[in-house]
Amino acid sequence: MRVQLEPSYVLHARPFRETSLLLEVLSRSYGRVGLVARGARGSRSRWKGLLQPFRPLLLSWNQKGELGTLTGADQVASPPALEGEALFCGLYANELITRFLQRQDPHAGLFECYQGLVSRLSAGELSQPALRMFEAELLTSAGFGLQLDHESASSNAIDESGWYLYDPETGPRRMDYRESEVKELVSGAALLALKSGEIKDQHFRELKALMRKLIRYHLGGKPLNSQALFY
Repeated sequence: MRVQLEPSYVLHARPFRETSLLLEVLSRSYGRVGLVARGARGSRSRWKGLLQPFRPLLLSWNQKGELGTLTGADQVASPPALEGEALFCGLYANELITRFLQRQDPHAGLFECYQGLVSRLSAGELSQPALRMFEAELLTSAGFGLQLDHESASSNAIDESGWYLYDPETGPRRMDYRESEVKELVSGAALLALKSGEIKDQHFRELKALMRKLIRYHLGGKPLNSQALFY
């Protein structure tokens, strides 16, 4: 299979053999893809310094088996200036994609969400809302979509004033906040904010705790390397 000028982002690059790179890429039409960039680390490589995370690229490759061979790379916009917290959030998002998604499994919606996340981080916007929306879209793409509009095992709508215990397998179950000893409760207001995308400051702590819980569960408790940096 020959792919031409596919909108893509490099998620991770590591040395491969003497002068090449092994790339993990998120593409719009083909999902996560593994590519070999032959000679990319050579002093005369046409791709030297180009195959970096967060840069919007148009990539071309030949695919035979699990790994493809990169044949072309063009930068379509200036690389975003990610540093500090924004950089750590981007690295965290990249690791989530490589941990949750299988290769050759396209998710155009997730690609657009990731593109928006990188844009917002580079613009200096608050990282929490964009990161929570990305996490929710990623879980949906991986087959672990969140239930945010009604209680588990019932048709009762989520009450903005209620408090819920979110089970990773079954969804939210309403609890009495005053009597419950459970410390992992999330408000109905926060769940509805995540559903609508209108996440406000007061929802940050609850939704961060909720997403960490769900991601940890679906990864089987295995830690994320990027958490040591920031998250």
